[in-house]
Amino acid sequence: MNDPSFYRSFDPTEFYRDRGWLIGAGDVGGKAKGLAFASAVLRERAMLDEVRLPSKTFVVTTEIFEEFLADNRLEEVVRAVPEYYDIVEAFERGRFRPAVREVFSEILTSIRTPVAVRSSSVLEDNVTLSFAGKYATHFFGNTGTDEFRLRRLERAVKQVFASTFNPAAREYRRKHGIKLAAEKMAVLVQPLVGRDRNGLFYPELAAAAFSKVFRRPSPRIRKEDGLVRVCLGLGTRTVDRVFARTFFLSNPHIRPEGNRPADIASHAQEEFDYVDLHHGFFLSGRIEYFLKELTAHHKMAPAFIEWYDGEMLHWLHSDAPNHSRCRPVLSFADLPRRCSGFFRRVKELLAVLEEAMKLPVDIELTYETALDEMTLVQLRPLSVYEELGRRKIPADLPPEKILLRGNRMVANGSIEGAGALVLVDPFLYGRSPDFYEVARAVGELNRQLENERYILVGPGRWGSANPTLGVPVQYHELSNSGCLVELGFPEGGMTPELSFGTHFFLDLDVDNILYLPIFVGEEGNVFNREWFRSHPYEEGHHPFVRVYRGRFDVLLDGEDEVGVIVSRE
Repeated sequence: MNDPSFYRSFDPTEFYRDRGWLIGAGDVGGKAKGLAFASAVLRERAMLDEVRLPSKTFVVTTEIFEEFLADNRLEEVVRAVPEYYDIVEAFERGRFRPAVREVFSEILTSIRTPVAVRSSSVLEDNVTLSFAGKYATHFFGNTGTDEFRLRRLERAVKQVFASTFNPAAREYRRKHGIKLAAEKMAVLVQPLVGRDRNGLFYPELAAAAFSKVFRRPSPRIRKEDGLVRVCLGLGTRTVDRVFARTFFLSNPHIRPEGNRPADIASHAQEEFDYVDLHHGFFLSGRIEYFLKELTAHHKMAPAFIEWYDGEMLHWLHSDAPNHSRCRPVLSFADLPRRCSGFFRRVKELLAVLEEAMKLPVDIELTYETALDEMTLVQLRPLSVYEELGRRKIPADLPPEKILLRGNRMVANGSIEGAGALVLVDPFLYGRSPDFYEVARAVGELNRQLENERYILVGPGRWGSANPTLGVPVQYHELSNSGCLVELGFPEGGMTPELSFGTHFFLDLDVDNILYLPIFVGEEGNVFNREWFRSHPYEEGHHPFVRVYRGRFDVLLDGEDEVGVIVSRE
């Protein structure tokens, strides 16, 4: 089934040229290729009435990128490798050629709704490395005078160009042996898919879906059926390490976070993203502050939203709870029943695209429940994750040697004799607001431990966008680790986010980084606090960060769903 050569040979250029959407004579990049391929498949299968595509997708080709760098002497800036902030500033000061500005003006004449400006680099979304989440995407309201709108578009394109050189992308290329000269950036300019809801522009539901799932919470889940992550509003939350609802398409009723009301509430989406049409900006809003608007504009709101009173979940229109003591949560509890057709269509779409591409696929889409309207906004090959052999855990391990143990969402894998374990102290993190200093200290150790598959342990979610929920490291600050451990302390409000299908987990799979979530206090989960307190350690560049030296084994048994990290000394 897997035949990378088939998709590699597909030429997307004609699709954009025929429609007058091509700007420049260069490469259109990976993201543009995926959309052109999807259009060809859906047209051939007569599915364009069932699954829409964005009404327009203009492609600023790599020729414009190369001209922009040359005209503004930006190669010199990039070679100097200054701080990324300086690179962005230099790109924003750059000027496009008059002919390019004229084409940008023509684009905005044809797009009067909010605009999405997306990266589409040459290496992005290819059959081996996705570069998912490494480059920039920008949304803006497309309001104001023509000149103001043009400047917003120019700035967004420049920022996407600049993101070619951000630290995460640089590290991803370094780790995978890719020279900078091999990468060039194209940019997609599209009408943002969504609806105007009283000045807030967003799609009702956004989703990221995958035709294969390799990390399963239950043997009832078939890896061939895939999964879908759903959020209310713009789709940034389906791929980032923030809350969205994960549905396994074998059985959409199974929750990876468990079925206890407290677990459901703690993993529920709390904010949604939209474009403010009055001011033209991308913004986020908390569900409780917008509850009146959400229930007014979405007839399906009771399928999405429930009340949580601290102990139980209640139907949105229930008279039982005291609403003054409750908070609304986006649990999506009734979505599988009320919108069963949505899940069937996603599953069918994944199967059709996988069959046509001859590779597992990863898609992003939007859905309007009242109109039963599905729009595909992205298609890429899903980098294939090789399932590792089962590692049976010895029954006679001395308890004092077990440093960490977890029993949820464990995949197969092992590391023997790791020489370093890095810990962000979960009892100190959060006591002071220097979250980003902690993240930078972790990043410095990651650089120093470049040639070791070390173990990285910390509270909550690694790479969280919200630093109160986990250490806000970026890809290049954990890229050399061999195993990531997330410690959940419910009383501290920090829990692992089982966000399989996000860019974060795609990176783990491609880079062969093992993952172990530990829910401290739950049966079968261990955090050996005494060992960490009594053993000597080196202090990192922040007092909350410690390095333990020794010989450590990681043993993950995905069949029995048990993972342990043990000291061999």
